[in-house]
Amino acid sequence: MSFVLENKEGSDNLPAFSITIPQSELTAIYSHASVQAALIHYFSHEKKLEIFEAEMGLYERLTVEENVRFYHKWFGSELPFPELMVMCRLHVCSKKRLKQLTPSELRRVAYAKYFLMDVAHYIWMEPIHGVDVETVNVFMELTDYLIKANQTVLVVVSNLEQAIMLTDKVYKLNENSVQEVQTEQEEQAVEVAAPDRHTPRIADLFKIHAKLDDKVILFDPTEIDYIESQEGKSSIVINDESYLMDSSLADVEKKLELYGFYRCHRSYIVNLQKVREIITWSKNTYSLKLQNKNESTIPLSRAKVQEIQEIFNLK
Repeated sequence: MSFVLENKEGSDNLPAFSITIPQSELTAIYSHASVQAALIHYFSHEKKLEIFEAEMGLYERLTVEENVRFYHKWFGSELPFPELMVMCRLHVCSKKRLKQLTPSELRRVAYAKYFLMDVAHYIWMEPIHGVDVETVNVFMELTDYLIKANQTVLVVVSNLEQAIMLTDKVYKLNENSVQEVQTEQEEQAVEVAAPDRHTPRIADLFKIHAKLDDKVILFDPTEIDYIESQEGKSSIVINDESYLMDSSLADVEKKLELYGFYRCHRSYIVNLQKVREIITWSKNTYSLKLQNKNESTIPLSRAKVQEIQEIFNLK
């Protein structure tokens, strides 16, 4: 059964909104810290819903196995205990006390507790913030299990790249409005003659321009980490700074190819010189980790994986 989030009367940090969370599909809300705090109050106090937070009131003096076994019995779960331990990758640290765990291992214990609670609607607040690749994969496998069990699953994150990695159904929520994130669709492929890779050529002087307040700023392509499209608007991203462009991704894609840029996702063009790692998540989901100040992670479309492996001579 679908779950409707509805706030008829807005507040200082939360607008009036209505979002339908369907069964058998993961939905994500992308929002900033102040809005998330208002959402937590909305979920916990107004709707009386149990939500996932990183601090789940676990017993630090007990071992991983003792914690999970207690909650397994307390919530009367029918899922076999050993299966749950393996699902959450906790069997490898089952004898450790919680105070001895890494932050990622501790997060997986919190996953297990919330998973066992058998709540009416699963609402995860920042579930993969600051954790390792293995823990992200565990989270994706758990939510996949819930979706196959016809549960309603909502994830709230402050990182748009994480939201897009997890699902195609993403809403942006701020103090004034809520809207579904519309990613730019793939353009019709246009056959163009590939330049002779063995013939040196001098590209025309080319800079990407963007707006900052009332100024127009020109960027050398080599400065740029990636370009992203949100809600039909494109932005240049350099470390943690974002600059709005007048052009669409399709407008600049071909021009930037000469400078080592690649359309890795329908909403992203990446500077290949900044790519540090290709990350494989569960469910055949992929990301590119960049070598920049923030070690940014951006989505990589499944259809692009083989091509980018060939670009980097990985096959």
